[in-house]
Amino acid sequence: MSDDHYFSAQPASPDERRTISVTLAGKDLTLETAPGVFSPDHVDRGTQVLLRTAPNPHGRVLDLGCGWGPIALTAALRSPHANVTAVDVNERALDLLCRNVERVNAVAPLAPIVAAVPDAVPVDQRFDVIWSNPPIRIGKTALRELLLKWLPRLAPGGVAYLVVQKNLGADSLMAWLADIGEGTGAWGHVEKIASAKGFRVLRVEAAQAS
Repeated sequence: MSDDHYFSAQPASPDERRTISVTLAGKDLTLETAPGVFSPDHVDRGTQVLLRTAPNPHGRVLDLGCGWGPIALTAALRSPHANVTAVDVNERALDLLCRNVERVNAVAPLAPIVAAVPDAVPVDQRFDVIWSNPPIRIGKTALRELLLKWLPRLAPGGVAYLVVQKNLGADSLMAWLADIGEGTGAWGHVEKIASAKGFRVLRVEAAQAS
């Protein structure tokens, strides 16, 4: 599978739209997808593990690296009184998410979802919950920079849930997150809360308010 979607605002692959059948938050849905986005044919295994593990979100929710929308849509279905922000560098993915919001809104109550490129999110915006299947294949340095940008934006009392494949460095990432949190106060306690199908789900607590 090409990693073009991780880096490109406008993927090089043809924008050939199609629909797939998926089940999110117990709802059977027909959603739109296309090449050039992450896991265009199905809800990938890591995301499935995350969605089975993370408790219902609340308040201000961030889907970091939203793709065509399975995480953001599940959060909005499970917690219709929340407010969901979904970010991705991939403009095709964001367009697909917006189209899928319209599809789901036609059949089920859905929390508001704002789809945005990362730089469009105000720097002072804070989140009560972050759900993410982060883009591991961008490389260790870029991934750490991404997390250093977004995890400190948890509000006091906020929690992030990250799903990471074991053989792509889940345990070393957890150790790094714990070291950074302890050393800098950028965030608080880090723990592994689930392990299934080769994936770890990591829980990161917000730093305490000063």
